[in-house]
Amino acid sequence: MKRGRRSEGKRRTSNQEKGRRGRKTPVEAESLRKRTVKEGREVPGGVRFVRVISHDPAAGDEQGIPLTVRGLYRGAYRMEGDDGTAFLCARENAKGALVGDEVLAERIGRESVVVLRVTRRAHEIIMGVLRVHGEESVILPLERRLPPEIPVEGKLEPAQDGDIVRTRVIRWEDEGGLCVCLEDRIGSFQQTTCALDALVMSQHLRTAFDREVLAQAEECRPARLEDDPEREDLRGILSFTIDGRDAKDFDDAVSLEVLENGHALLGVHIADVGHYVPQGTPLDREAYRRGTSVYLPGRVLPMLPEQLSNGVCSLRPQEDKFTLSALMEMDETGRVVRECLKRTITRSKARLVYDDVNAFFAGAQQETRQLGALGDTLLAMRALAEKLRARREAGGCIDFETEEPQFVLDEEGEPVEIVKRERGDAEKMIEDFMLAANESVARFARERHVPLLYRVHEKPDPDKLAVFADFLDGIGVNARRIRHHAAPGDIRAVLESTKDRPEYSAITTLALRSMQKARYDPKPLGHFGLAMGDYCHFTSPIRRYPDLVVSRAVTAALTGQRASLTGEALADAALRSSDCERAAVEAERAADKLMMARMMARHVGEIFSGKVSSVTEFGLYVELSNGAEGFVPVRTLDDWFDFDERRLTLRGERTGTVFSLGQELEVRVENVELTLCTIDLAMITPLSAGKSREKSPRKQERERMREFSR
Repeated sequence: MKRGRRSEGKRRTSNQEKGRRGRKTPVEAESLRKRTVKEGREVPGGVRFVRVISHDPAAGDEQGIPLTVRGLYRGAYRMEGDDGTAFLCARENAKGALVGDEVLAERIGRESVVVLRVTRRAHEIIMGVLRVHGEESVILPLERRLPPEIPVEGKLEPAQDGDIVRTRVIRWEDEGGLCVCLEDRIGSFQQTTCALDALVMSQHLRTAFDREVLAQAEECRPARLEDDPEREDLRGILSFTIDGRDAKDFDDAVSLEVLENGHALLGVHIADVGHYVPQGTPLDREAYRRGTSVYLPGRVLPMLPEQLSNGVCSLRPQEDKFTLSALMEMDETGRVVRECLKRTITRSKARLVYDDVNAFFAGAQQETRQLGALGDTLLAMRALAEKLRARREAGGCIDFETEEPQFVLDEEGEPVEIVKRERGDAEKMIEDFMLAANESVARFARERHVPLLYRVHEKPDPDKLAVFADFLDGIGVNARRIRHHAAPGDIRAVLESTKDRPEYSAITTLALRSMQKARYDPKPLGHFGLAMGDYCHFTSPIRRYPDLVVSRAVTAALTGQRASLTGEALADAALRSSDCERAAVEAERAADKLMMARMMARHVGEIFSGKVSSVTEFGLYVELSNGAEGFVPVRTLDDWFDFDERRLTLRGERTGTVFSLGQELEVRVENVELTLCTIDLAMITPLSAGKSREKSPRKQERERMREFSR
């Protein structure tokens, strides 16, 4: 039987490797055991073998590195330190750690570690679907990075096969094998609302607010200037909000005034949440724990209680609100010539909706009549936004046109359709204004040495850039300036020059993958993607804790007080905010996968067109025409396929068929696994009817030696 191998940048995968990723026959295992394998070396089959290292507790753990287990990478655990440094740890050396656990580890190489001990368990409670097999029972965890099946001990009543259950770990992996006991039945997995509830629990997201928190929120009263007479009264200016049609938490309002010198005075007015949520209060502690609002299909888990997020703090029309205003005077080119921050009280004159403003920009007569006097201001705002955008683009700002799926739900919460919302002129305009305000506040803080949480985005990893450059070279795009130390403008130039190519979506995806993850930091390290030296998050304090921290810091600077969060506490807030953001993104993606699977379960057997969104050694991910994404296993294709890691393609040995990113295909929905949220596809597009390629002498010799070794 042919086996997978790794050589010359390619990996072969056959249709006979179903369920055998990394597993060895007894003969192969014995052969490998006799070899001397160095730490971290890759061996045939793509399995990473690492020596098992025992630790003497008497030696002490004081030299250990605190790490968090983030996921799996080629059979090993990937772990990260607080500074983002990544390490690999073989499962044999992980002390039973699971994804999400915090551990103390010892370095045994440049990129490898062994776990000394687990310091915090992330999965004492595990949500899953109960499966009963005779006298044996297991759960299938909803957290996909946990083991696929976990044994259940003890009584099962009142749960039945197929129910969603909450379980508690009674034995860990290093104590004889992971095992759980049943604590509660959540509901039937057939109901989307129950499945989504369980997913929220499995992601350890906070839902209900404590009485103490709600009591403090109830005490917050509407803004009155006599309560804070030192604020500047801007209620007379024409300010308004522009948000989505379903939005209720209005963080920001905008205004525009033409000055006597012909310059434009842009005002970005942000809800002063810090006025209602002082440092150290129950509301603040709860916001710190949540870190961010989480937006799931059909529901929102807010960072703050609705009394604040949708009420007292929200910039609802015709209501007085306490705000922090960034006022920026801009010349005819969009350059900021003067800027200031003020504590203000404002009054939004209107609540506008993106769709309506976009229709107005497109010339819809009905919208023109409805907007009335606001129309001239909106047109002037759009013109200013275009100047701001042109300046950013000239500076090298990278604009990734990403589309997030939005689900249309029926009355029972079941997904019936996926829509992808494109950014119109209205969305881009507000984004331009928020970027300008964020940059202005970050510049204000750095120049005055105000302790702040900056939004930082460091330079791409050189290895990831090399992968991106290899792909570009493979499709005939000049990647000379990308390969090592690319500037933002270099990446932007590639995206601009390839907009009309069929591989553009793949190029954008790989460019994104080459980027570092943006995070929060007390130091102004700059933002690579935006090509900005000064940047922070200031404009969404209702739904992001870092913005609330910035709001308080600005208020302290303007009133001559000391910032409430400094030093170690500020650094801890940066780490916590970054972790909460990551958890929210993971939860939102998991919810999207859940909804996609449930929607596609009604389409099993149907044929869809789609585009290849990702290529791996094991098959193709295909984005369907309706927005869902499924997987075509290479084992189901009638050929042997070589995986080219440089060009990210699969090439058939017998037919010469090549599958690449962005390629259009026809597929059939073969199966949907709701528990795992996977959609299996079958290829309908026929493979090329070509002749087998002649094998090189080197390839023939390798295959002869492989047969001999068996």
